[in-house]
Amino acid sequence: MSPSTDLSFEPLSEAFAQDPYPFYEALRARDGLTWFGEFDVWLASRFDDVSEIVQHGKMVRSMDHISSPDEIAALKRAQNWHDMPHHSRFVQFSLLDSDGAVHDRLRKQVFKLFTPVMVGRLRDDIQAYVDRLVDGLADRQEIDFIEDLAAHVPGHIIGRVLGVPDEDCPQLRVWSENIVQYFDIDRSDARKDLAETNTTEFYHYLLELKAARAADPKEDLLSLMIESERAGQLSHDEFISTAMLILMAGHGSTIDVLGSGMHALLKFPGEMQRLRDEPGLMKTAVQEMFRFESPLPFFHRYSTEEVELCGKTYPRGTKFGVLYGSANRDPNQFPDADRFDVGRTPNWHIAFGRGAHFCLGNHLARLDMDIIFSTLLKRFRTIELADTDVRYKKGLSVRGPEALRIRWSKA
Repeated sequence: MSPSTDLSFEPLSEAFAQDPYPFYEALRARDGLTWFGEFDVWLASRFDDVSEIVQHGKMVRSMDHISSPDEIAALKRAQNWHDMPHHSRFVQFSLLDSDGAVHDRLRKQVFKLFTPVMVGRLRDDIQAYVDRLVDGLADRQEIDFIEDLAAHVPGHIIGRVLGVPDEDCPQLRVWSENIVQYFDIDRSDARKDLAETNTTEFYHYLLELKAARAADPKEDLLSLMIESERAGQLSHDEFISTAMLILMAGHGSTIDVLGSGMHALLKFPGEMQRLRDEPGLMKTAVQEMFRFESPLPFFHRYSTEEVELCGKTYPRGTKFGVLYGSANRDPNQFPDADRFDVGRTPNWHIAFGRGAHFCLGNHLARLDMDIIFSTLLKRFRTIELADTDVRYKKGLSVRGPEALRIRWSKA
C-alpha cells in the first residue's frame, strides 16, 4: 500500500483556523482514508469511518500495546516528547491515554461523581454562580464573552467537584491551557518548556492539596480518590494524573464550545429567536452547539492487529486520525449539515467520542451550557456581535474563538 502524498493541509494556518470545513468537505470526497505524512497518520473524515474506528475492538489510544519501551522512547525523541519528566509522568499517561483493564479501573474510581443524577445535584449551585457572574456584568454595554464570562464557569464548577478552593480556579486554567497546548502539532522547544514547567507547578499544587484533604476529608472527588488510593485501587501517580486530567478537561474544551456556541447563535439570529420563543429547545440547542463546532475536533487511535477499513488492509501499529469536526458536518449523517439548527433531532453527533473513551464529563459540560445560555436569553433582550472579526484558535486539536466581543441590553 503506497500512501498518497498529495494532501494539501496546513492545520496551523490562519485560513484553516477561520474555516476548516471546506477542507473537511474535500477530504470526505476522497475515497477511503487519506494519508497525512507530516503527522504520520491516516485521516478518517466521514462519520461512518470515524465511528467505526473509535468503536473498533482492535483500536487503542496508547502505543504500549503495540511497541516496545525502546521503540516508544525513540518515537518520543523523534516527535520531541522526551525530556519532560513531569509531563511524561502525569500527562502523557492518563485515564484518557490508557486502555483495557487500566482504563476501566481508573474510570471506575471517578465515574460515580459524573453520572446524570450526581451532576443534576449541582444545578442550583451552578445557577447561583452564573447569576452572580452575570450580575457583575449586566450593566456593561459590551463584554468579551470568552474572558468575562465563559472562562469563569467550567473550571470553577469542576474545581468544586474535585475539591479545589474557589480562589485557586483561575490559576488552574492557566496551567491547564499551557499543558494542553503541547498536544497539538506544533511541538517547538519553547512550547515544550512551557508544558513541562506548568505540569511541575500543577503537580506541586496538587501534592499540597492532597495532603490537606487527607488530613481533613470533605465530600468531594479528591477525598474519594484518597480512599481509593488507600484501598490500593489507585497509585500515587495515577491519583495525580487523574486529578490533572479532570481539571484540564473541565476547562478548555467547555470554554471553547461556549464561545463557538454563542457565535453560532449570533450568526444565525433566527435560531436565537427560536430559542427565546421555545426555551424547551435548549437541550437540543446545546447538543447542536457540540455538533456544529466540535471543541475537540481531532483524536487518534492505533491498531493492535491488522485491520480492514474502507476496503483496505492496514498493518498492526497503524495510526489513525479521527476528525470529529469533519464527521459532525457529514451530510450523509446530518441533513443540511452546515446549518445551525437548535431543534435538530435526531442528533447523534460524535463530539463526545464513542465506546470506552466516551467523554466522562459530558453531562456536566452540557449542564453548564444549558444554564448559561438559558440565563442570558432570559436576562437580556438583545445580544449581538460588537466585533464581527472573530478569530479562531489555530491548531488541529482545538476549535473555539480566541475572543468574542458582544453587546447586550437588559430585558
